[in-house]
Amino acid sequence: MRDIQHFVNGQTLVGTSGRFGDVFNPNTGEVQARVALATAGELDAAVQVALQAHQGWSATNPQRRARVMFEFKRLVEANMQDLAELLSSEHGKVIADSKGDIQRGLEVIEFACGIPHALKGEYTEGAGPGIDVYSMRQSLGVVAGITPFNFPAMIPMWMFGVAIAVGNTFILKPSEKDPSVPVRLAELMMEAGGPAGVLNVVHGDKVSVDAILQHPDIKAVSFVGSSDIAHYVYSQGTLAGKRVQAMGGAKNHGIVMPDADMDQVVKDLSGAAFGSAGERCMALPVVVPVGKKTADELRERMIAEIETLKVGVSNDAEAQYGPVVSAAHRAKIAEYIQIGKDEGAELVVDGRDFKLQGYEKGFFIGPSLFDGVKPGMKTYHEEIFGPVLQMVRADSFEEALELPSKHQYGNGVAIFTRNGRVAREFAARVNVGMVGINVPIPVPVAYHTFGGWKRSAFGDTNQHGMEGLKFWTKVKTVTARWPEGEMADSSFIIPTMK
Repeated sequence: MRDIQHFVNGQTLVGTSGRFGDVFNPNTGEVQARVALATAGELDAAVQVALQAHQGWSATNPQRRARVMFEFKRLVEANMQDLAELLSSEHGKVIADSKGDIQRGLEVIEFACGIPHALKGEYTEGAGPGIDVYSMRQSLGVVAGITPFNFPAMIPMWMFGVAIAVGNTFILKPSEKDPSVPVRLAELMMEAGGPAGVLNVVHGDKVSVDAILQHPDIKAVSFVGSSDIAHYVYSQGTLAGKRVQAMGGAKNHGIVMPDADMDQVVKDLSGAAFGSAGERCMALPVVVPVGKKTADELRERMIAEIETLKVGVSNDAEAQYGPVVSAAHRAKIAEYIQIGKDEGAELVVDGRDFKLQGYEKGFFIGPSLFDGVKPGMKTYHEEIFGPVLQMVRADSFEEALELPSKHQYGNGVAIFTRNGRVAREFAARVNVGMVGINVPIPVPVAYHTFGGWKRSAFGDTNQHGMEGLKFWTKVKTVTARWPEGEMADSSFIIPTMK
């Protein structure tokens, strides 16, 4: 059986803990590999390597760092098919979705290629008599990312792309469920010219997470995962004096106004709710049709649309989505479906009994649709993270606006309408961090920034774009005077700019 090891200092590092995690093939349900789980000591060894590498990397001029990013981008694109197949074999998403995962990560790498321009500081000439003031952004040192299973390429690149480009060295702790692609990305970074120790991959579980949060030489931590763990990472990391951004769960709503293009809405909801088996923090698992006529039409059309969906193995080019990541996660989704039914919601389409011929042991679950879901229900309050669409009916725009605004999560939301005034008012008033107008999954482009509100995000700085650059750097401000002639008399008061 294949063992997946750590990648430290530009080479494979064989784990010594004796602890391993199983890596499954979600299509067959079989264990295909083991991943080494690090000790705190192994994490420390990686940090020491990164500390040493930071001395040279941070002193490398931004243009040369950008050249490494350009070459890394080229290498990832050249290896796109192999990376996508490797990703799908461990995660379960179909190949096309895996390529999308990689491509969205590469878009942040493209932003990082422009880091020389983004790092330019501010300068004021003549702020006082013979005094100039300027600021510069400098790297933090060794930083870390803790990433989830659902985007094993995109989210690591969201983090390390900007962090490394600005001069930091990086410790990546990917999900132990699908760890191979992060290792391959680190190998490609070395091929691109990144010095050894600039990007290190340390596998692990809570032992590794706690070691990262407690290590005095790790200056910043970025995390994506469930909200409970995000809160833990944020509270423990900040308690240790680190800069932390921790992105949590979601329960994104799609508001369907009576004037919406229903043909487009049905297609958008199908992809946003069921694509990647619903294992996306920006999936759209709640639809809120406004008015009975809208709701009744949407219900019937969604039933018909679900009947056309094909669930298949990851390498089936005709499949819309594949299996979920693990048997435990499949069981959790099925449990939520039963809870929703017990709570009194109408289970219109039940996907729990889905079986794929020839792959009966795979972690497959069919699409499910609920109607009559109410805000007080557990299944509405919590994140299911599976191919389950819940319909919450609203009688008015104000009622529909209130639902996502009052929910505990505030990651993303969408409104479907032809009315510009309604869309504008919704975007201005809704209490959610990312808004789509006739866009079901409003993930911003790489040169903007990604981040939710409420229990969807902890910390005050978002991911990628200029917000990402600010997170991974610290500002130094210099006030300079070059006096002429004799030294001026010492001053015993706070200097002013008179």
